[in-house]
Amino acid sequence: MIDIENLITQMTLEEKISMLAGKDLWHTVPVPRLGIPSIRVTDGPNGARGSMGSLAPTSALIPVGIAMGATWNKDLVERVGKLLADETKIKGSHILLAPTVNIHRTPIAGRNFECFSEDPYLSGMLASSYINGIQNNGAGACIKHFVCNDQEYQRNSMSSKVEERPLREIYLEPFRLAMRHAKPWAVMSGYNRVNGAYASENDHILKDVLKDEWSFDGIVMSDWFGTYTSDVPAGGLDLEMPGPARWMSDEMVRKALLSGDLTEDALDDKVRRLLRTIERAGAFQDPELKPDGSADLPEHRAIIREAARETIVLLKNKDNILPLSLDVEKEQTIAVIGELAGWATVMGGGSSGVSPHYQVSPFEGVRRYVDERANVEYSRGCRVHKNLPSPDLSTVMSEEGKPGLTLRIYDNLDFSGQPAFEASTTDRLGYGWFDDSVPNVTQERFSVRMTGYFTPTESGLHSLSLASMGQAKFMLGAETIIDNWTNSIPNTEQRIEKQLEGGKTYPLTVEFKWQGNRVWRALRIGHMPPQPANEMDKAVELAKRADVVILVVGLTGDWEAEGYDRVNMDLPGDQNELIERVAAVNPNTIVVLNGGSPLSMPWIDKVAAVVDQWYNSQECGNALADVLFGEVSPSGKLPTTFPKRLRDNPASINYPGENGEVLYGEGLFVGYRYYDAKDLEPLFPFGFGLSYTSFEYSNLRFSETRFTENQTITVSVDVRNSGERAGKEAIQLYVREKAPALVRPEKELKAFAKVDLAPGEKKTVHLKLDREAFWHYNPARGGWVVEPGEFEIMVGASSRDLRLNGNVTLLPNRGKERLNTSMTLRVILADGGGRAVFQKHFSEWMTTPDLQHALDLPVDTIATLVPHVLTPVKLAVLAEELDKA
Repeated sequence: MIDIENLITQMTLEEKISMLAGKDLWHTVPVPRLGIPSIRVTDGPNGARGSMGSLAPTSALIPVGIAMGATWNKDLVERVGKLLADETKIKGSHILLAPTVNIHRTPIAGRNFECFSEDPYLSGMLASSYINGIQNNGAGACIKHFVCNDQEYQRNSMSSKVEERPLREIYLEPFRLAMRHAKPWAVMSGYNRVNGAYASENDHILKDVLKDEWSFDGIVMSDWFGTYTSDVPAGGLDLEMPGPARWMSDEMVRKALLSGDLTEDALDDKVRRLLRTIERAGAFQDPELKPDGSADLPEHRAIIREAARETIVLLKNKDNILPLSLDVEKEQTIAVIGELAGWATVMGGGSSGVSPHYQVSPFEGVRRYVDERANVEYSRGCRVHKNLPSPDLSTVMSEEGKPGLTLRIYDNLDFSGQPAFEASTTDRLGYGWFDDSVPNVTQERFSVRMTGYFTPTESGLHSLSLASMGQAKFMLGAETIIDNWTNSIPNTEQRIEKQLEGGKTYPLTVEFKWQGNRVWRALRIGHMPPQPANEMDKAVELAKRADVVILVVGLTGDWEAEGYDRVNMDLPGDQNELIERVAAVNPNTIVVLNGGSPLSMPWIDKVAAVVDQWYNSQECGNALADVLFGEVSPSGKLPTTFPKRLRDNPASINYPGENGEVLYGEGLFVGYRYYDAKDLEPLFPFGFGLSYTSFEYSNLRFSETRFTENQTITVSVDVRNSGERAGKEAIQLYVREKAPALVRPEKELKAFAKVDLAPGEKKTVHLKLDREAFWHYNPARGGWVVEPGEFEIMVGASSRDLRLNGNVTLLPNRGKERLNTSMTLRVILADGGGRAVFQKHFSEWMTTPDLQHALDLPVDTIATLVPHVLTPVKLAVLAEELDKA
């Protein structure tokens, strides 16, 4: 054990201040004199990327957050967390910047795909499993983005205006649950403002709630460049990232100390938290930083494939068309249609991206599974990519004759001398360089050259593209086909159509140079082979002669990404038309959704089946084939509501905000809570998901039906697989307070479990409910309140498919909360002393039928209805005697 307090006493003021900001993009600042080492962090949450960004070694790519949310499987998520701990350490890092637990407030938020759910309980419990998986296996987790960072529109300045009760019950709740059940090493603040104050310097959320009320003892780090003013040093932030320091500079911190805004004790607290985190990372014992590594392990592949299978949600299955069967006795044709079937789209855009070890497209997954048992044919149908995809690796060859290109980076602007970095073959044909992620060069000026050979597979008019943040040009042979060098247009894809001969090899060169600040530089080339003008007609013709159609549609990282929100819920391009036309000629059309958030489905009644596979990991195509052909039964459930129209969403009237402020006007009524309150039918409700088998629920029972808040009760239910296939079922438990003192949602998710059942097998599922399942936040009473009263417990297969229900009574906790006239009559009469008080004063009233109508009303409310019976004097007497009862 390191004596942290002794270390702090030995540190100079300069050394303490030096630790309050990163050394660079990923590292903390060491203090060599005292043996304080540096630790490294890495992006997440879909996998550990490593410190060199686009140039880092490949990584294991797991399903995105919303997909993991669809598993409803805490044990599985914890196992994935263990894998991520392995990956974090393989990348030479100590802390993974994950998970993301912001709430799906609007379906079009650009970063929804990173987040688990619209529900705080589901988000918080899955986050806890994810964090425990990481931290019980030698790495740290940094939960993010704290808090109300729920849209990308003007994310660096927008103020989320939210009342204290929804702030607590909805937006802070996933973080609180993670603190209780997992204790993450770190918390990342949001870019946004919360009720006017920047999240990175918001004393209420960072000091009052996180550090004081929740007793969080780890570090609070900023989102990258997410600090804005000189108030940062005095606030609750401990680590400004990335380095070097801006607002946590020596000058700024000393100024805060001199003014008294920052005390020496508060400074020491920041340093203490940093030292504690370094100790947790084991860096004092093993201070040497390891290089980025890569390990494509069979056990990792297996867990990712298992997780990818469980993310898939079956939304429609008319006449049980799924699972598909392969009849080897007759010739079958399976049509796989859609640009997203041919290109594996496994991530949304932004900082969560990694370079996967491999990625299996839906077409490849289906083709591998079917093998020679049926004829599998592919047609693109229509274009989806906003930007052209990278050239297929089969068409490009490096100087050493391998698939890919040769990459050289120079620490100068004229490509002279020996390269500072060289890859003889790289399969990455697009790069984004953030801050100091370009190896071995001066970040403000360098040049890049990619060389090799391009051999198109077919003759015709090819589309080629170049996009860059910096000067760049794209050459085939001696001809510059795209010039973004002479008059550079930043970050805009420039395209050219060029007649090329199939099978002919063209020398390919891409040159790039950068002069300017180090924040962001980028280079990417794209290619699309010749496409017929009637490509949709060809897809329809294929569909017409096929026995079944697997049609993959959705979004890409160009449409759904960090940095901007989607415009609407529609499928981009002509995908809706493609579905309509294909379904019109083939009744056996199965639509597979590939995206990270809800999508509109105007064609839903015209197709046989709909499957949501999300952005589903490096095993995307394999997992999809496993489900489509019945190797496993689908068991995913929606972690977010799919509305019929965007305007049905509760945030739509206030989104995206104006004048720098977005009002969270829906309050508590986020997601299914709103659809319940408005009795509004969604397209698919929260928690929904079909199976290839069926499940029966029976025998709901409670360990106690009358209990106090100090007790934990067990809710038990029998679940039987009544079908003919093995399957998993996510059992969901919702709680409703029958006569709440404050407005509450119709029901709230408070427990869930997933069980695996063979055909005919029955298991008893036990779900625990403690006081937190019944409480609500009451600002007028200073915090969380557990009101005695009657609660309905509902158990079922989704928020709109509740199979069983029963009532329990929460009794007053003697010695903590006395009986009083704000309680319902039912609660008071359930207490022996309270019943005696009413029997004394109203014995004749106790036997009248009218009493039943008043049981769920607070006595204070009853007094306003019968003032001649419950006079103010009588009410005061009752209050005094109830308090003593």
